Amino acid sequence: MTKNRDFDNFDEFAKDYRDTHDKSVEMSGADSDYFSEYKIIELLKHEDTLNPLKILDFGCGDGNSSRYILKHFPNATIYGIDVSEESIAQANQKGLSNVAFKSFNGADIPFGDNEFDLVFTSMVFHHIEHSLHQEILKEIYRVLKIGGRFYNFEHNPNNPLTRKVVNECPFDEDAVLLKPSYHKSIIDKSEFNLVKLNYTLFLPRHKLFKLFLPTEKLLSWCPIGAQYYIKAIK
Repeated sequence: MTKNRDFDNFDEFAKDYRDTHDKSVEMSGADSDYFSEYKIIELLKHEDTLNPLKILDFGCGDGNSSRYILKHFPNATIYGIDVSEESIAQANQKGLSNVAFKSFNGADIPFGDNEFDLVFTSMVFHHIEHSLHQEILKEIYRVLKIGGRFYNFEHNPNNPLTRKVVNECPFDEDAVLLKPSYHKSIIDKSEFNLVKLNYTLFLPRHKLFKLFLPTEKLLSWCPIGAQYYIKAIK
């Protein structure tokens, strides 16, 4: 790991990010787009898609998650921010309506207090130095409205296949995964109210397993899912 690491910058991976990610997750039986969309489908379990929400995609990368937020939340206004200027350039090339992307310094969210109904974060915190997590949470808390929701998706280091994928992925070289217990502890130390910690992705996505995928919703309590997410409320 590099010295003085604060935020992993994805500029060098931005143009080929999807191809690289596709190769990294190939053994799962799904592609990068699948994993972008499944997280947004998880949000549908908690949110009314017809509401005209103002949503922040924190650490939006090349905007793939924002694309699926727009698909499933057609009345939302979406903003995406990332420390990687090259990734933001890729995101802007998608030409998404009702979505605005901008780069930022990784510490100060460039919006006012109480602006957003929902902040969505996907696989970002393991690219941020752990000592900075509390300050980032303060910023996310600040820009959320009272009653606003924060969803944070992360890889689960308790899952050996997850560790294998992360260890072999070029842009995860400096990543430090968040144990669910640690993730819960930083939320508990913040001003947020932790509502849920759900585990996801228990089975491969190959055709042989598709019949059994609906049963995964019964396993959200089981701490061996390949990924997990928290829902917290301001």
